[in-house]
Amino acid sequence: MNASILLLPGDGIGPEVVAGAERVLRAVAARFGHEFDISSALIGGAALSQGQAPLPDSTLEAARRAGAILLGAVGDPSYDTAPPSERPEAALLAIRRELALYANLRPARVWPGLESAGPLKPEVLAGTDMLIVRELTGGLYYGEPRGYADDGSSAHNTMRYSRLEVERVARRAFEAARLRRRRVTSVDKANVLETSRLWRQVVTAVGASYPDVTLEHMLVDTCAMKLAYAPSSFDVVLTENMFGDILSDEAGAVVGSLGLLPSASLGDAAGLFEPVHGSAPDIAGKDIANPIGAVASAAMLLRHALGLELEAVAVEEAIEGALTSGARTADLAGGAGQSLGTRAMAEAIADRVTAAAV
Repeated sequence: MNASILLLPGDGIGPEVVAGAERVLRAVAARFGHEFDISSALIGGAALSQGQAPLPDSTLEAARRAGAILLGAVGDPSYDTAPPSERPEAALLAIRRELALYANLRPARVWPGLESAGPLKPEVLAGTDMLIVRELTGGLYYGEPRGYADDGSSAHNTMRYSRLEVERVARRAFEAARLRRRRVTSVDKANVLETSRLWRQVVTAVGASYPDVTLEHMLVDTCAMKLAYAPSSFDVVLTENMFGDILSDEAGAVVGSLGLLPSASLGDAAGLFEPVHGSAPDIAGKDIANPIGAVASAAMLLRHALGLELEAVAVEEAIEGALTSGARTADLAGGAGQSLGTRAMAEAIADRVTAAAV
């Protein structure tokens, strides 16, 4: 296969973890005989520091041409007091909107050897393997009107959803469940919010078209609690934008580290793939960030954007092999034993991708 892949390293630890994922992608290309045309562009604080917009027009054009996009992270505390449109995070909202990436898939599983890495007892965590499907272009993050009162005494946001927005992401969740354990938990706040009542109505109607998939509805506060005491009870979790943002981070803590979690943002064209973690400026440039989230995002890129299932499995097996052998970054080592740096962990995974071909 010949495929174009656009890298958006971004800010903080983004360039480090994307470099690790690129190394693994090149190992995949070499092993399976593909040609990946890999290029890079600026986004977020990296673009702002060059006097450009958070999402430069040239970056957006490159993203529209690419077969797939791998993003590192956006966020730079030096822009925390800037207007919302001039902050790095504005780029993330803009690229999702411009590329119509309405469904965010965030898997969270317990990797072999990491059963004790999280805060939960291993017997509670055992068997945890969930997929959070988050609606990505609606809700509070995009709703209008929004802003501050003229006198600065108050601020307002609008939470808004249409039937179409709920329906299309719900279908993504039910289709994903058919490839897993055929259970969907739809999360809302229908006891309080009108948008959640519409959400529940539409998801129920969509679910009727999938009689082979079990659907349950759950309030978001109940879901947050159950993630902490029975995470293995979930298969596919379907929810709106803000709830999904929060719950997927909780899932990362449950399974051991946000550094482990990948994601895929999908629409009807090229997908955007990124680790769930943020830019982590406090550890940027120290070669201690965990690249597994970015590498696993590259596996999702291979599967969902390029249709390369065998190659995606090869990357996931290489991650599992590295962890099973005892390879750990600092966030996973927990002070026990020597940890690997970002580059060394990525190399350990890439070497296993290559070695499997021998």
